[in-house]
Amino acid sequence: MSKGKLALYWAASCGGCEIAVLGIDEHILDVAKAFDIVFWPCATDGKVRDVEKMPDGSIDLCLFNGGIRTSEQEYMAQLMRRKSKVLVAFGSCAHEGCIPGLANLYNRKAIFDTVYKEGSTTFPENPQDHRPQPITDVPEGKLSLPLFYDTLKTLDQTVEVDYYLPGCPPEAKNIWAALVAVLEGKLPPKGSVIGLHTTVCDECPRKRSEKKIKKFYRTWEIIPDEENCLLEQGLVCCGIATRAGCGALCPQVNSPCIGCHGPNDGVEDYGARLMSALASVIDSQDPEEIQRIIAEGIPDPVGTFYRFSLAASYLRRSKAFGGDGAAAAQPTPLAAKA
Repeated sequence: MSKGKLALYWAASCGGCEIAVLGIDEHILDVAKAFDIVFWPCATDGKVRDVEKMPDGSIDLCLFNGGIRTSEQEYMAQLMRRKSKVLVAFGSCAHEGCIPGLANLYNRKAIFDTVYKEGSTTFPENPQDHRPQPITDVPEGKLSLPLFYDTLKTLDQTVEVDYYLPGCPPEAKNIWAALVAVLEGKLPPKGSVIGLHTTVCDECPRKRSEKKIKKFYRTWEIIPDEENCLLEQGLVCCGIATRAGCGALCPQVNSPCIGCHGPNDGVEDYGARLMSALASVIDSQDPEEIQRIIAEGIPDPVGTFYRFSLAASYLRRSKAFGGDGAAAAQPTPLAAKA
């Protein structure tokens, strides 16, 4: 049998998904037997022009990680979609926007002000306040840089996605299961999230009883016991609203779930689901006391409830900052058209 063609691409993300692929250990040899890697900029020498010359639909599987922050990443998403039979939103950044998506609280100007005025490149290193420009004239000609957009988009807000493989990064066992499903032609219905469909709480071995919370603690404020539910001990554990599939790894090492696997089936907005779940366990009917419990224990609501999912949520971005022109260059997302 001829080998399949596999491509991997890294957009707006930390790169952890690239490393996670190697986490399948000796199965990487099975991948080498089953696939020719035709494009993987992080690990192999490949050129975009080589991909452009490939027939449409000639790549059997593309694992695309990262959100869409720049015009270059948008072009690559469109290119890999056109060339791939199966396009997988690989990891939380492609799936929901993840940590880079929190920049949607600001616009491009505010982000650049932080970097070039307040960051490591401040005066005297950057006294003339130079900013990246899409086109710059240099002695050798014109220097082009990708356009940095106001808003980070998820992969499926840019192109049609066949499957989602959640996690920050995806677990090795789930990566291997997805590869096997492609090889054996046993993929779930198009648009499915590959993995389990329950919540992290269902995988967690900790003891649970009726949850009644009088105070939320930051993780550094207490050392929880190792047997009882972390949420019942006052830690904001997101397992109650988060898709299973990780084996509850964080709670098993005494650390609360932070929600990197995204929502379980049927949930449209992860943050709203988590807020609803936490509101149901607050042990008070007094509005002022409830406000105090939330304000003292959850000082960063967006970072708590939308840490991984702001870009994919109904909120999508903050309206406090107006656009600075970069957003005008972006096509209407598929989600908005629907």
